[in-house]
Amino acid sequence: MRPLTANLSELDKRPYFLWDEDTTIAELRAALAGPDVELRRRLLGKVLREARDIDVWSFVTPEEVAAELPHIERRLGRRAAFWRFLIDGWREDGLLAG
Repeated sequence: MRPLTANLSELDKRPYFLWDEDTTIAELRAALAGPDVELRRRLLGKVLREARDIDVWSFVTPEEVAAELPHIERRLGRRAAFWRFLIDGWREDGLLAG
């Protein structure tokens, strides 16, 4: 497996939160932007569950999280409540479309 890194600009290394998967930062970005819906949702679930919330925005936008949340919430474990609270709050504040 490739080495882990917390430096998200090291595209040829694994992000610290994909400790169990040999996927580089570059591969993760490509998959999250790619056409394979199931792969994107699986990886987005890992990002939202395992990454520090500030690091999530290096990979996806709040709009993308809001759109996918109903489909991936079951993959988030204890973090599901946090993401639902954040997205719902941003909607209530008018920062995200309802």
